[in-house]
Amino acid sequence: MSIADAGEFGLIARIVARLETGTASLLGPGDDAAVVAAPDRRIVASTDILVEGRHFRRDWSSATDVGHRAAAANLADIAAMGATPTALLVALCMPADLDAQWAEELAGGLSAEAGLVGAGVVGGDMSSSPTLTIAVTALGDLGGREPVVRSGAQPGDIVALAGRTGHAAAGFTILSRGFRTPKLLVEAHRRPEVPYAAGTAAARAGASSMIDISDGLLQDLGHIAAASVVGINIDRNAFEIPDQMRDAASALGVDPYVWLLAGGDDHALAATFPPGVTLPTGWRPIGGVHEGTGVTVDRRPWQGDTGWDHFRRSG
Repeated sequence: MSIADAGEFGLIARIVARLETGTASLLGPGDDAAVVAAPDRRIVASTDILVEGRHFRRDWSSATDVGHRAAAANLADIAAMGATPTALLVALCMPADLDAQWAEELAGGLSAEAGLVGAGVVGGDMSSSPTLTIAVTALGDLGGREPVVRSGAQPGDIVALAGRTGHAAAGFTILSRGFRTPKLLVEAHRRPEVPYAAGTAAARAGASSMIDISDGLLQDLGHIAAASVVGINIDRNAFEIPDQMRDAASALGVDPYVWLLAGGDDHALAATFPPGVTLPTGWRPIGGVHEGTGVTVDRRPWQGDTGWDHFRRSG
């Protein structure tokens, strides 16, 4: 059955049946707007868009995978503020001939990923479009803490990382070359593993700044460096190259550090911590903050791309 066959309201009913609304939802789908509890009396909000052919391909990823990935991209931003995700709003623009089951499975992936952090999908919208587009807005609660922003890093701070980098970028390269293995890397592209709990743990430990690594470690740390008016140095030896990544890089003629340092979409979290702070479980040191500007690797400028830019001109 296509979306056109199901009809807008029939499809909405089928999708809503797949959703869990989460513990913070006081009123879920069915009215003009949802009602979400905000115990902190402040709302952390973020939005992101996935466009078919730009962010995902249906011949590479299942609908469930795309749903997980769309939710993760937004939930990670909430975690990077030191907040706890509470709810998602999802807008879908879809071709009328798209299989209705694909849309249902997408909803299942969105709901399942949100469920990992106790959040839920509480509403959204849909429209017909020749290009399949998924727009997600995430909401979160600070739990009485101050948000961890990008502008708080100070010289002498430790730079630390929670989660993995390079895996999704390696998986993208592998898929782009027509291969489907190794599974570890391909699955990382399809469905990121986000260290959600590390965000609130970092906030409680006194992190001075934090960011979600969506576009590449060096590029995203550059945002912290610019906002905090400091320099950041990364130690290449802090990164262990998994055997499967090393083998794939060798076979494809790629420097694995390009994936690790400039590859995005793993949604790891990077943060700075004042000296003397004990890093929370799941965090590991990868460098330091100093007076200056920009981001270096082993005290030298990085040669090549630092990460993803949607509007970068080629050539």
